Amino acid sequence: MSTPVTSSPSNLARIALLVGGLVAVAFGIALLVWPAKTAAALAGVIALYAILAGIVYLAIGALSKTLTTGGRVGHALLGVLYIVAGIYAFASLKQTAAFLGIFLAVMIGVMWIIEGFTSLFALEGSSSKALTIVFALISILAGFSLLSNALWGAVFLWWLLGISLLVLGLLNVFRAIIARKEA
Repeated sequence: MSTPVTSSPSNLARIALLVGGLVAVAFGIALLVWPAKTAAALAGVIALYAILAGIVYLAIGALSKTLTTGGRVGHALLGVLYIVAGIYAFASLKQTAAFLGIFLAVMIGVMWIIEGFTSLFALEGSSSKALTIVFALISILAGFSLLSNALWGAVFLWWLLGISLLVLGLLNVFRAIIARKEA
């Protein structure tokens, strides 16, 4: 009895590359062609998660036999907060999407600034001081660029994500096709 070809590890890896690549291409195209609708859809997914998480926290607060009264009240309040946030997000998906984009741009900008200064503080232990300084300066400047106009930074990051998904997805599809020919 022979094992089907589809179950070989190399064939499964090729199929995973192909499927992952096609999904990335689809999301990349969606981000580039319908950026506002895709952002609103993502905000909707996050809002749905918040509502579901809120229901779970409410259930834990109401039904737990092991939590203290404070723990149960805390879980219930957290559940209510999640549900209210999710409902608000659903009620204004475009504004929620814009807020999330700006929030992420600010967060990434702050992280890049911190990463740049951290690199400078760790310069003494670096084997390549010049590269570390260049990295730190670029990181700090990129961070301040994102913070100087968070809306444009969010738009830039959204386009970068869309282009990256499209290009990397296509590369994975091509890798899967080439692997098929080599098999």
